[in-house]
Amino acid sequence: MAEKFAVITGASSGIGYELARVFGENGYDLLINSSGERLERAASDLKSLGFEVITVQSDLSTYEGVEQLWRENEELKMIQLNVTSVVDLAKRVLKQMVARGEGKVLITSSVAGAMPAPLEAVYGATKAFDLSFAKALRNELKDTGITVTALQPGPTNTDFFHRAGLDNTEVGSEGKYTNDPREVARQGYEALMASKDHIYASSLKTKVQGELGRFVPDSFKAEQHRKKAEPKEGKEKKSA
Repeated sequence: MAEKFAVITGASSGIGYELARVFGENGYDLLINSSGERLERAASDLKSLGFEVITVQSDLSTYEGVEQLWRENEELKMIQLNVTSVVDLAKRVLKQMVARGEGKVLITSSVAGAMPAPLEAVYGATKAFDLSFAKALRNELKDTGITVTALQPGPTNTDFFHRAGLDNTEVGSEGKYTNDPREVARQGYEALMASKDHIYASSLKTKVQGELGRFVPDSFKAEQHRKKAEPKEGKEKKSA
């Protein structure tokens, strides 16, 4: 086993998988997690690149005893996945890091975490939590040798939009709005190693939108997000 070890959740595809690959390329042994059947395939691909990989297949969006509730309410599952599990895992890992006096944590937020997100209201709110949580932890831990970095990708070329039912939207169907997950992962890794507080990833457009968004009223950002997330047939009816 290597001296460096990375735990990466959601690693069966997309940004999570590419983050695992980037960490592996930089000498880390990997523990990867996902709830899907693609986890073992991802592990096999990573092992073929020469990485040490341990898999843990578990659904971080469920509680024992209330699985039926979560199964029926996707928004509550999203809160569990993007908020509760992030807090729980961070607190567990940080205890060991603090005791050791060193460590780095990368929390995946989104550019959507810095704006109201109509038609994706719960998702946007969870990513806003992740962003605020990462910034607060960074301040709390500033004298401990531990840094916390928030990764804020723009719309990325993964199956997220399909799973979210956004195929028939501007943001979900137009390639010009997507970022490359491997480049997002690479930039996230570099920001983490450089101890940056956050990184807008990966395209220039995403970076410009992220920076300009700090000076744009929330009402304007909300309306722009709504236009991109609204089903195309809905737009056609309005313009008819």
